[in-house]
Amino acid sequence: MCGRFAQAQTREAYLSQLAEELARDIPYDPEPIGRYNVAPGTKVLLLNEREEQLHLDPVHWGYAPGWWDKAPLINARVETAASSRMFKPLWQHGRAIVFADGWFEWKKDGDKKQPYFIYRQDGKPLFFAAIGSTPFERGDENEGFLIVTAAADKGLIDIHDRRPLVLTPEAALAWMSQDIGGKEAEEIAKDGAVPAGDFSWHPVTRSVGNIRNQGAELIAPLEE
Repeated sequence: MCGRFAQAQTREAYLSQLAEELARDIPYDPEPIGRYNVAPGTKVLLLNEREEQLHLDPVHWGYAPGWWDKAPLINARVETAASSRMFKPLWQHGRAIVFADGWFEWKKDGDKKQPYFIYRQDGKPLFFAAIGSTPFERGDENEGFLIVTAAADKGLIDIHDRRPLVLTPEAALAWMSQDIGGKEAEEIAKDGAVPAGDFSWHPVTRSVGNIRNQGAELIAPLEE
């Protein structure tokens, strides 16, 4: 599952990891995004491809089609999203990428839950596979996106049994391509995922549980 994550670096810090030069319609902005506690229900910068160019749009994290009578969903399982009634159209035509520095998961510790921050061991940015309504700038009541999740394995399963589907930079670019069909996207999701062994994690302050808290201290290792 993915219910909180950090998106704190500059846009260029993330984009530079995808390719040196990209066909994009994204204004340069030297200011760090500075969000250390991104929560569902907020607008999140989402990278997507339209008319053979990459765009970065603020999109609502959460999605519910018109016929859905429950709370919006924030995640979609990679095992079923390509074929489900709700997600198949998004999988086909609304694939996107969420930049991140890492994500948070909570593990039961006695009668409380201890949050952990999970990130790449090499310190590089993460590229979460996402699906959403299109075009992203539409702004109607059905606008929204979901983060695609996969089963956790190796040590990650000790924290939570689900994790965001994190793609390599090459796979992230292919995932967004409008020339790629749904079946090909399934192969990208399978072959382009960053393996669990590339991640590290540490306990962090329980202050991350309050979405009003946004400082860099939220991702710092918890002092013994």
